[in-house]
Amino acid sequence: MIFGTLSRYFFRRYLVTMGWFLIGVSAISFLLDFSETAGRMSGLPGYTIGGGIMMTAVRLPLILQQTVPFIALFVGMTVLIGLNRKYELVVTRAAGISVWQFMFPFIAGSLILGLLTMTALNPLAAWGQRQALLVESDWRGENAVLRKAPQIPWLRQISGRDDVIIGAQTVQENGTKLIDAVLIHFDSRGQVILRQDAATAKLEDGYWQLNNVVERKPGEIPVRKASVQLRTNLKQDFVQERLTAPETIGFFDLSNRIAAAKSFGISTKALETQFNSLLSQPLLLVAMTFIAATVSLKFSRFNQSRSVILGGILSGFMLYVITVLVKAFGSSGVVPPFVATWIPVIVALALGATILLHQEDG
Repeated sequence: MIFGTLSRYFFRRYLVTMGWFLIGVSAISFLLDFSETAGRMSGLPGYTIGGGIMMTAVRLPLILQQTVPFIALFVGMTVLIGLNRKYELVVTRAAGISVWQFMFPFIAGSLILGLLTMTALNPLAAWGQRQALLVESDWRGENAVLRKAPQIPWLRQISGRDDVIIGAQTVQENGTKLIDAVLIHFDSRGQVILRQDAATAKLEDGYWQLNNVVERKPGEIPVRKASVQLRTNLKQDFVQERLTAPETIGFFDLSNRIAAAKSFGISTKALETQFNSLLSQPLLLVAMTFIAATVSLKFSRFNQSRSVILGGILSGFMLYVITVLVKAFGSSGVVPPFVATWIPVIVALALGATILLHQEDG
């Protein structure tokens, strides 16, 4: 009875602290992202203050998703240090409750946060990222100056005697509309015979519809055309799977996208890495909670210095950096996706549990 009441009290403290952290991080992230968006896009013809606020609002779930591991770390440290300073953990230990028992509410809270991040926040973040890309493209307009954008995969199509490499600065409509597209044509000997720069390229049934096109041939003056149709044998489903970024696909759609990509013979490393990364999110937050416990449980009683708390923060930061780095390896195919996403989390869990066993049970 006492343990059940105490668990509910600790769990409630954890939820309240988590709520305040989420509100604070959301407010700070909103202000910083809005300032960055305004500074980067205020010169665009379609930009407005209201539009900037709207873009920041739809991007906020993605930012929160990236900061959730740190939120779990700081919430765990804050709650445990607060309980220690009020001697509540001392009384808990005196009642014969072990560290593994009173840590259960915090572990359960981090698991619930991870599950909500995976099933609710991620689909919202994916939708918001797609909307933000659409809004930014509308602001830039078709005649916008080329900009440095995230890496977009190049497509190659061979239709009859035509051998064309297709790239773009931005993709829309699940990859079937390219913004600032570049199409490079080759002859049978592999020599470049034509380059087409189009403001937009829309994949229709059996052809690409190019708008506002500049054609350049070796040794000739560039020619500008209002529209050009380029025959293609690429299917819309194939292009969607090839060009859609994993970050714009929600958790519940990833498994279907992986199966579709495999049916087209497209590499699924990035999609599988994203899927496994989301699946491992709850255990990653539990690992962050263990790290918080290793530097917070004995802070008050043994008057440990602030360097110990800083060590916990750095440990959590290093874990996050390692997971992001290994995730990049998994997306590129250097490391199997399952290994890239799960091994760092499992190792962190094992290390955290080992340190707690050493500290509490000798």
